[in-house]
Amino acid sequence: MIRFEQVSVTYADAREPAVQGVDLTVPEGELVLLVGPSGVGKSTLLGAVSGLVPHFTGGVLRGRVTVDGRDTRTHKPRELADLVGTVGQDPLAHFVTDTVEDELAYGMESLGVAPDVMRRRVEETLDLLGLTELRDRPIATLSGGQQQRVAIGSVLTPHPKVLVLDEPTSALDPAAAEEVLAVLQRLVHDLGTTVLMAEHRLERVVQYADQVILLPGPGEAPVLGVPADVMAVSPVFPPVVALGRLAGWDPLPLSVRDARRRAAALRERLADRVRTDPPAPPPAGPVATAERLGLRRGRIEALRQVSLSVRPGEMVALMGRNGAGKSTLLGTFVGMHEPSSGSVLVGGKTPHRTAPREMIRRVGLVPQEPRDLLYADTVGAECAAADADAGADPGSCRALVSELLPGVPDSIHPRDLSEGQRLALALAIVLTGRPPLLLLDEPTRGLDYAAKSRLVGVLRALARDGHAIVLATHDVELAAELAHRVVILADGEIVADGPTPEVVVSSPSFAPQVSKILAPQDWLTVAQVREAL
Repeated sequence: MIRFEQVSVTYADAREPAVQGVDLTVPEGELVLLVGPSGVGKSTLLGAVSGLVPHFTGGVLRGRVTVDGRDTRTHKPRELADLVGTVGQDPLAHFVTDTVEDELAYGMESLGVAPDVMRRRVEETLDLLGLTELRDRPIATLSGGQQQRVAIGSVLTPHPKVLVLDEPTSALDPAAAEEVLAVLQRLVHDLGTTVLMAEHRLERVVQYADQVILLPGPGEAPVLGVPADVMAVSPVFPPVVALGRLAGWDPLPLSVRDARRRAAALRERLADRVRTDPPAPPPAGPVATAERLGLRRGRIEALRQVSLSVRPGEMVALMGRNGAGKSTLLGTFVGMHEPSSGSVLVGGKTPHRTAPREMIRRVGLVPQEPRDLLYADTVGAECAAADADAGADPGSCRALVSELLPGVPDSIHPRDLSEGQRLALALAIVLTGRPPLLLLDEPTRGLDYAAKSRLVGVLRALARDGHAIVLATHDVELAAELAHRVVILADGEIVADGPTPEVVVSSPSFAPQVSKILAPQDWLTVAQVREAL
């Protein structure tokens, strides 16, 4: 269905190709997973399938990419629209209309699908992706995960033969991610749709893949094979594979179910061992509090009776389904939203009544869309501006960028970075000010496991220095590794608040892979198991 013939792509002003030596075939009716570290060219390879590379992005494409016999060099994206459906890393860049239902119909209207067929397909897609209650909602009012489901739905309705998806579950809660992957499985198995998907959260998807394409590094030739074989040599792998490597299991398990079947001996070895948890922060007064906080956004009651406090040195994970109110709560702590009831205090100040220049000394927010913080033409200029704004020593921001993502040059434009690299840059900009309270909204979206590990190291160091950290995340593995406390929101209300082991181990949705594999023992991460052995 998709054929790459000695493909390489070189962007303007780039010294080396973004990808090169790609010569492989993606068969019809298979789900093929594209993996690799951040910045190795996964999005470029996906763009070459849809024709966006090079017709939209520019650059030089050498070799040939054909999709169902159509050459993407001679067929522009609009001439492939009936064949290829594409969802990029940024759902907002995908939308054309204002409401959910209109967006689902737009692609079919462009292709001239009959009105009665359009209506039926819209209803089917609303049901498939759990969007029925959102059908009349303006897209701008949706959460990031809800927008991602709408973007996926908008490419499903025209019934393309090929789906190209760039991190389709990155903003989804665990249950929503399972629903989307179940839909993709059904399309592959029942309709013969070909799915090519890039994803960093391999714990969610690798067990569903028929084949895996590994891009080991920038400009390196890809490796194609069955998932277990590729995971054995891949530099990026999910916790279930990491545990399998630690325990010496062969072949490596790809799912929790496979790993549980082999874990009896490992459980026996761990039976008398003690888990090492992150040290608790010292007793201190809260750096931020919310008391009986309520907030309405139009007709939506986004927060209801929320009471929460965060101490210096404490790391708190906010979790819950898409649209539960996590981003709204973070926004309230920085003064973006005025409460309808209750109170919020950060460093003794009421955020929405305090000047922004004063608030940035007390609290920093890294939003879901990192580009909201980026306005300069180069990474170097962004870092210089961050140093000046924070009153930090020159080079402070640049050092943080190098720590989080080594190898990113000063001269590159932020828009030319991958989503994960942009996130790391935005995070470095906020961290430069070293605010007492740091708020992170989906901080691992677009990050590979190595970058996530470096992020964990940076955040732990900040917590040791007394910074309070609140993460709104769907990444259960990050919460298990990092957080002292987990707070679960549902429909704007706190439904659980307690130590991480107590909250996540008892939850089938928010438990990490290691916890599920080694239950009823209460291990959370591979690092804990490695230390105990």
